[in-house]
Amino acid sequence: MTAPGDGVHNRFAVPPVGSVRFTLRRIRRGEPSISQERPVSDVRVIIQRDSEREERVVATGTTTADLFSGDRSIVAVRVGGQLKDLAYQPAEGDEIEPVEITSKDGLDILRHSTAHVMAQAVQELFPEAKLGIGPPIKDGFYYDFDVETPFHPDDLKRIEKKMQEIQKRGQRFSRRVVTDDEAREELSAEPYKLELIGLKGSAADAAEGASAEVGAGELTIYDNLDAKSGELCWKDLCRGPHLPTTRNIPAFKLMRSAAAYWRGSEKNPQLQRIYGTAWPTKDELKAYLDFLAEAEKRDHRKLGAELDLFSFPDELGSGLAVFHPKGGVIRKEMEEYSRKRHEESGYEFVNTPHITKARLFETSGHLPHYMDGMFPPMEFEGQDYYLKAMNCPMHNLIFRARGRSYRELPLRLFEFGTVYRYEKSGVVHGLTRARGFTQDDSHIYCTKEQMADELDNLLTFVLNLLRDYGLSDFYLELSTRDDSDKFIGGPEQWEEATEELRKAAEKQGLELVMDPGGAAFYGPKISVQARDAIGRTWQMSTIQVDFNQPERFELEYTAADGSRQQPVMIHRALFGSIERFFAVLLEHYAGAFPVWLAPVQAVGIPIGDTHVPYLEEFAAQAKAKGLRMEVDSSSDRMQKKIRNAQKSKIPFMVIVGDEDVAGNAVSFRYRDGSQKNGIPIDEALAEIADAVERRIQV
Repeated sequence: MTAPGDGVHNRFAVPPVGSVRFTLRRIRRGEPSISQERPVSDVRVIIQRDSEREERVVATGTTTADLFSGDRSIVAVRVGGQLKDLAYQPAEGDEIEPVEITSKDGLDILRHSTAHVMAQAVQELFPEAKLGIGPPIKDGFYYDFDVETPFHPDDLKRIEKKMQEIQKRGQRFSRRVVTDDEAREELSAEPYKLELIGLKGSAADAAEGASAEVGAGELTIYDNLDAKSGELCWKDLCRGPHLPTTRNIPAFKLMRSAAAYWRGSEKNPQLQRIYGTAWPTKDELKAYLDFLAEAEKRDHRKLGAELDLFSFPDELGSGLAVFHPKGGVIRKEMEEYSRKRHEESGYEFVNTPHITKARLFETSGHLPHYMDGMFPPMEFEGQDYYLKAMNCPMHNLIFRARGRSYRELPLRLFEFGTVYRYEKSGVVHGLTRARGFTQDDSHIYCTKEQMADELDNLLTFVLNLLRDYGLSDFYLELSTRDDSDKFIGGPEQWEEATEELRKAAEKQGLELVMDPGGAAFYGPKISVQARDAIGRTWQMSTIQVDFNQPERFELEYTAADGSRQQPVMIHRALFGSIERFFAVLLEHYAGAFPVWLAPVQAVGIPIGDTHVPYLEEFAAQAKAKGLRMEVDSSSDRMQKKIRNAQKSKIPFMVIVGDEDVAGNAVSFRYRDGSQKNGIPIDEALAEIADAVERRIQV
């Protein structure tokens, strides 16, 4: 029996009339609870929604599903900080927070439940398949399987159809606690599950996604039970929670399959991973698939090949790109504008080598804390040398090369420094996750008194420069330390550095998101997160405060009173890496760069061969003004030349016919297909130059 609801916040199950004297009272945060007489078999619970608390007395055995009966948006609850299924029966004094399907936790539960349905479908179609791990991930889920033959696209269609059948059956997800021995007996035919049993709380460190299976302090198995008979249909080792039934899965789709090593190690067997996505509504699923289609059109790897910008020759190795002439033009413009702005802001340019003795990275702390991200050492003259994975230790040597005075501070060193990092082949992704890339790296050395102003000015400089490249939608992320032993340095230093970064971030008036535990091992950082044209978020600039490296390298300056003081060190990469920023801009603009960055800013298209000399003279005048213009004098017809220019995403098409020649003018055709005719030559050149100067899109 349910009480008449007066909205979402008041839909609760009520015990039968007369079975219990109950009190329903809404109380604000901080108010004392009420006392009442009630039978021992009843329990008092608190329903917590945002800032409102609602006190209830319910019969023992009431489930949280009863509490939120009728509200299909609620898929789980949080009790004492722990997520629970809706089958959970509250205990005395429980504070219960509903979890909606649209929340982050709700989406994870939806997607993990869908992963179970997918695994059940796979084993119904492929009985020999052995189960790996199936966690929720951003925007979806995956599940790994050990099968004799890799999955084919047609297999995915069959699996998806079988999932739809299971979804319609409305099987119940039912949780039960088991001992290690019981789990081993029940899952004796699943070798990968057997390996996970006993890991429990350490599972998060044992394998990506394993915490979804055995991350709690006890082992649990989830049974999929027939909706009518209650018979077991399928089961899996799982931490949970899950949706009440498979019918609560509104919309899903399988995306692709790929190979993946068990527990992420090349030493382990290679499994087959199926990726899928699930959403609270069919409309949201469609919107996501439309978004993916648009993102695919903008994929920088695809555009890089189509526009002849860069490539990844097999002879070089994975994650190592070469830039072609047109890509080189864009990169040169990016670097030159950045260099100009840095010079105007008081930075000094330095240069450092690509390899170093191991001792340098031992001093900086990178070898013990970052070795897995570095290429193996090369032995030379009895010593180990490493490819440079970061520039900061070498900049410290530049600071230490001679005595420094407080009058030189802040000292801002800047370098386009190429570094090399050992990324596993599974995570290498075009220019956005490469093994060799160039950082626009800066290290600022200042006094503690200068730190606050320097951080404020630095963050303003970074945001304004990113805006110049066409990005304008930002939020900031402040990454701090946690209790992990990976961090070095005293808590007082960390607290001071974190507070100064927080103050600098708040002055920008942007949203500030906390990231506990996400700091670099030597200090906290602010990350600028930028949204692109289709709403994706990219981490751009990072600013890190470091009290530790100056101490490790014994960096000092002479203060005004003659004493020797240790400087504060601020790490800053504006683009992150030039290659990655190149990829972000390429996808942001879908290859149609603003005029100042376009490798070819204008192309001359003659209506007839007799108009080529006139266009070549116009192009010569454009080049004299520093503009990048070409003339298409090929034998193609004019319409084919226009299509070629459109495919190349050239901003200005300069078209010339008899009337233009007679009037000492040209005609413009723009990217959107619009046209402007009879433009005097001086005005036409000025329009192109103005678009370059103002860095505008056309």
